Amino acid sequence: MVSARVDHADVIVVGLGPGGEDAAGRLAEAGLDVVGIDERLVGGECPYWGCIPSKIMVRSADLLAEGRRITGHAGTAMVHPDWRLAARAVREATADWDDKIAVDRLTGRGTRFVRGTGRLTAPDQVTVADADGNETEIRARRAIVLAVGSEPAVPPIPGLAGTPFWTNHEAIEAAEVPRSLLVIGGGAIGLELGQAFNRFGTAVTIVEGMPRLLPGEEPEAHELLLRVLTEDGLDVHTSALVGSVAYRDGVGFTTNCERGERLTAERLLVATGRRTDLARLGAVAIDVDPDLRALPVDDRLRVVPPVGGRPGVWALGDATGKGAFTHMSMYQAEIVVRGILGQGGAVASYHAVPRVTFTDPEVGAVGLTEAQARGKGLAVRTGYADLASSSRGYVHRVGNEGFIKVVADETSGTLVGATAAGPYGGEILGALAVAVHGRVPLEVLREQIWAYPTFHRAIGDALRGLGTT
Repeated sequence: MVSARVDHADVIVVGLGPGGEDAAGRLAEAGLDVVGIDERLVGGECPYWGCIPSKIMVRSADLLAEGRRITGHAGTAMVHPDWRLAARAVREATADWDDKIAVDRLTGRGTRFVRGTGRLTAPDQVTVADADGNETEIRARRAIVLAVGSEPAVPPIPGLAGTPFWTNHEAIEAAEVPRSLLVIGGGAIGLELGQAFNRFGTAVTIVEGMPRLLPGEEPEAHELLLRVLTEDGLDVHTSALVGSVAYRDGVGFTTNCERGERLTAERLLVATGRRTDLARLGAVAIDVDPDLRALPVDDRLRVVPPVGGRPGVWALGDATGKGAFTHMSMYQAEIVVRGILGQGGAVASYHAVPRVTFTDPEVGAVGLTEAQARGKGLAVRTGYADLASSSRGYVHRVGNEGFIKVVADETSGTLVGATAAGPYGGEILGALAVAVHGRVPLEVLREQIWAYPTFHRAIGDALRGLGTT
């Protein structure tokens, strides 16, 4: 039997991933009565199935690769992978998928926590259903913050539903490595996990429907990763649309691609992006089309501005469609908190969003790709530098493949995008991200002194590749 009760709060935060948790905690510390709602683990995707455990897997796999590079360069070595050690490290980092520490951290900052599924039922109200079906109607006096995150997007491939396919959750929680793994999706998640499992001994096949791996990044990143992954033994198929999936217990998965490939594996990982279910959230209660891909927000992250004493509705994180990154949710949380507290400050800006794919080599990028810049009608020049050539001080280093590519707008004389692919690509990206974010003039960047011998000095070579006007 469903029972209902009514509660009130100054602020209701639905979704307690990194950004939602931070916003709830800061608002509570500011003296507001805050209720935080989540049906899953407090802390969200990042600490349990995303950023942190996946990078433990990636780092462990990278150690194996480095060990295998010793022979012929620094001595001899025999590497024997042991997945149990990596799996144990993941379990320890996630507290075996227990969020007690996170809940205590949240409530310790003054937030009231409600475990359950929250949905909008009025412009100022969220109804929460717990595991037993009991409902609580919570009415906001000042604000509602929607930080519901996203979930794996599973494509409607015939035969897929009902099979024991993996998403990133099952892959991260795996106690053993499969003999073989078929990955549908050649984006960041599919490539990171696919390469990691391969280095632990799994035969991995990547199937990507678009013509390129990392289709949202520069084509040079695809070319680099395709070469490296293939050399490492992964079987990579691009422009390959999966037409059907079949599963037999004890045998595994069989996929049939529309152009004729028939691929088999013990396990199947679906890594085809993420989605936010606005219908389940009850977006219609605030006059938002539930079929939209993301919540429409203004430059202060408001979905519904506060009017005439009525509470406003803000959104942050994946649900805003501005990038499914932890750093994006934290950036947006800052703006949301200032907005609710009436502190003003800078509005949201997305011209210099950084992103990193933690493959080996890493692919770090910021701002616009060349194609995106041209698509916006910008007068574009590009510069390119090969890492191995630019970093001559590392001629004896193994695994120094990569490049720097910069995209400049001739009209403004600044960089509007850049990619750093190679060893420490995500770290090299820092200098490029500052340049794009700060709209640093090209003539100033060209005056920069780049330390030698480093990989980041290739930025200088790429800038020289732009030429002068």
